[in-house]
Amino acid sequence: MATPTPTSPLVIAVPKGRILAEALPLLARAGIHPEAAFGDENSRALRFATDDPGVALIRVRAFDVATFVAHGAAQIGIVGSDVLAEFAYSELYAPVDLGIGHCRLSVAEPAALASRDDPRGWSHVRVATKYPHVTAAHFARRGVQAECVKLNGAMELAPTLGLAPRIVDLVSSGRTLRENGLVEVEEIMQVTSRLVVNRAAMKTRADVAALVEAFRRAVGHHSPLSAREGVK
Repeated sequence: MATPTPTSPLVIAVPKGRILAEALPLLARAGIHPEAAFGDENSRALRFATDDPGVALIRVRAFDVATFVAHGAAQIGIVGSDVLAEFAYSELYAPVDLGIGHCRLSVAEPAALASRDDPRGWSHVRVATKYPHVTAAHFARRGVQAECVKLNGAMELAPTLGLAPRIVDLVSSGRTLRENGLVEVEEIMQVTSRLVVNRAAMKTRADVAALVEAFRRAVGHHSPLSAREGVK
């Protein structure tokens, strides 16, 4: 695990893609102003400077944000609650719901199947998903045995090509599902992006604690850490 010294730059991990655009105004409100290339999706750079020499940004895949922060390579990150639920890293502390990245994690299946299907009658399901742990836990709570086929993308192809009759994936507008002949049949969880912090860094670095409070103010949470939310 990386153990940066208190004088080393504070590294913030931010996900690529849709969340990046929503995160930029939030970063600015928290006093973090990255170099121009950070907001350029065509840039192949991964690490970026800010106007504060003590703060750097890295731009990585959403699933990797949690790993970078949990292992101390970054001290702070922005990541969806779906990723936190899937990995459940004990090294992570998620003190602030940032109120961005709204979507849901849902079960979907072909429209033709859904027209005659009732999820309440399921006893066994085979699903393609990049969330096998969350999916299995959801169905276990319902007493349903779930066989999960792990995929990292192109989930909507699984029913068409016979890999699995159903999928579990993030849904925002639902357009991708519709264009691939799928419909939502069950919601697993609502998802928003959270500020995550490495627990050890939160305890040992004053700049980390200060930045958490800056993000709290940026999203309208002005109160200090409550006892309930404190690092354990």
